[in-house]
Amino acid sequence: MDTLIWVALVVVAIAAVAAVAYVVVQQQRRSRLRDRFGPEYERTMAEHDSKREAEQELIAREQRHAELDIKPLPEQSRDDYANRWAEVQERFVDAPESAVAEADQLVTTVMAERGYPTEDFRQRIADLSVGHAETLTHYRKAHDISERATRKEASTEDLRQAMVHYRALFEELLHETTRGR
Repeated sequence: MDTLIWVALVVVAIAAVAAVAYVVVQQQRRSRLRDRFGPEYERTMAEHDSKREAEQELIAREQRHAELDIKPLPEQSRDDYANRWAEVQERFVDAPESAVAEADQLVTTVMAERGYPTEDFRQRIADLSVGHAETLTHYRKAHDISERATRKEASTEDLRQAMVHYRALFEELLHETTRGR
């Protein structure tokens, strides 16, 4: 009978240790995801019914990103894109709506050369979130203003803000030399 009690206590102790280990691992994963995704972590949490679903999405984004061949831009490309950005900014004075559209296209072009898929805006956001979570809010705002501009629903001040927002991601993409991991 004493042996049976000891076996039961050992089983209970092992189960307790396993439960504590599981909780610790979950908290570490959650903390790592928060650190990696920044404000995108909270945004993703708000979009899902459960933390588990949201965290699985973020992990899936990391896995997809790891399979992409993201590379830094060659120096010549960086210089060319920087010059093109300066030209777009200069055109803003005379044609703000078309300058914003050009800024959007230029950001997409830089992303493509870096190795990001660019077919779908939502997928671009998901892919960028892994290495550029801090600038995603800028990109979302710029894209929203750009879409409103195509419907003639954006003021000149809105368009100026779009340029500022696009520039935040553009500069980060232009000068980043690592894979953002």
